[in-house]
Amino acid sequence: MIDHAHDLASVHEATERLLSAASALDDTTVAEPSRLPGWTRGHLLAHLARNADALVNVLHGRPMYTSAEDRDADIERDARRPLAAHLDDLRACADRFRAEGDAPADWSRTVELRNGVTDQAARVPFRRLIEVELHHVDLGVGYELEDLPEEFTQREIDFLTERFAGHRDVPATTVVADDGRTWTTGGGAAGGPVAVRGTAADLLGWLAGRRDGSALDVSNGPLPALPPL
Repeated sequence: MIDHAHDLASVHEATERLLSAASALDDTTVAEPSRLPGWTRGHLLAHLARNADALVNVLHGRPMYTSAEDRDADIERDARRPLAAHLDDLRACADRFRAEGDAPADWSRTVELRNGVTDQAARVPFRRLIEVELHHVDLGVGYELEDLPEEFTQREIDFLTERFAGHRDVPATTVVADDGRTWTTGGGAAGGPVAVRGTAADLLGWLAGRRDGSALDVSNGPLPALPPL
């Protein structure tokens, strides 16, 4: 069962960790490349700020972004700001998102995200948590997949295996963590069932496109190539 209040608290804690880590940067290092190809750390921080405001839009029933082009332009516009401006913006937009989450609302309602994707309003805080946690790793400042809270890692594996379930390009796949937890995904492409085993962090890295899967143990076929998120 989704607990949006719990997830909102987790978003706040994750945001504080991110802000603390980002505060150790400076105007030079924030302009350096992140782990995401083509994006600097400034691009990531700008994206995180604008994503918070976009999810406030979603909770208000407005379009998440006015257009894909405007979304990209806003990130490019803000990416080159000095560190202090990034931090102020992130704090302000995090406060706006938290205030929206604390307001009385029908959390069972359906909301629309990008590209026509719909979800229950109660899942929006977890979607924000995904952005904050994974992009904190993407900053390349010492926060790794292994440092993510265990609960988050398991839930994100749940989320991603559900997302790829039945995908036409992914064969039937069984995902097994070292502690015995098991998920199934894919099934829309020929082949399989492929068995993919590894640590929770390495499984998440593969599913989320953050690691190439070379640390995983794969049997009954090659490691499935997953579509981009």
